[in-house]
Amino acid sequence: MPVSDQQLAQWASTHKWRIPFDTSPRHLAGPGDARHVTHGLAAAGWKRTSDPLSLRLVLTSPDHRYRLDFSPESGIFAWWQLWAEATDTERSWAAGFGELVPAEVLGAFTDALITTPPQRHSTPLDVLDAAGWLIDARGAASSPDATCLIEQHADRPDDPRTAWHVEVSDPDRPRSRIWHAHFDAGTPDHLVTAFVTALSDSAPLQRGMYDRTAHHTVTQQRSTLTPQQIIEAHTTRLNALRAQARAARRHSTTAAAVPAPPAATPPAARR
Repeated sequence: MPVSDQQLAQWASTHKWRIPFDTSPRHLAGPGDARHVTHGLAAAGWKRTSDPLSLRLVLTSPDHRYRLDFSPESGIFAWWQLWAEATDTERSWAAGFGELVPAEVLGAFTDALITTPPQRHSTPLDVLDAAGWLIDARGAASSPDATCLIEQHADRPDDPRTAWHVEVSDPDRPRSRIWHAHFDAGTPDHLVTAFVTALSDSAPLQRGMYDRTAHHTVTQQRSTLTPQQIIEAHTTRLNALRAQARAARRHSTTAAAVPAPPAATPPAARR
């Protein structure tokens, strides 16, 4: 399901008349445009497998291992849910995201899913510590404004691996959740790292003048970016994702085609 010229034109039509405002911090910036996520996956070859006339959107990866379910206004705890089926070498896993998760942050997670994993990467806590978040003795990280908490815990007592949980709370009403994200214990670390890297980035996200934000305490000011620059950046990102996804599939195909070296034959015994 490549992103069509008509879909790109609709994206451009939405954004070319909006006055962009730099919005910080990211975890309170609001959901933004969901097409930041869905266009990225479509550019990488994911296809819609749900009823085209339904509000519910299901996208499935080319290898059918991954499935993203977007159910807006569903009334359930997570509007976005992603499932990964088990393989011969990896266990199944799942992740869920609440209504007000910023699309750009979720997009960083799905971008990392469809491209080749880095050979070396930082841990989520390394990233958060470098971004100036407070790391407590339990290994939980709090944003500088104390409204976002990221912690790890065991999903099951018999599983040594830990799950990651993100909780954004209303500063006016402590313990009142604005949105959350949960990555179960099987979620690859580099994907969680990609998510928290985008979430803790100090660079603002762009929102339109009347776009919904997650809380009134966000800081907004007129962006130096023009609507045309935002549109062009979206197209450039899609082209890069398409190329990276193709390269990752070629790498996977090549690796699968390389035969295993023959087992060594012991020398014949002398008579």
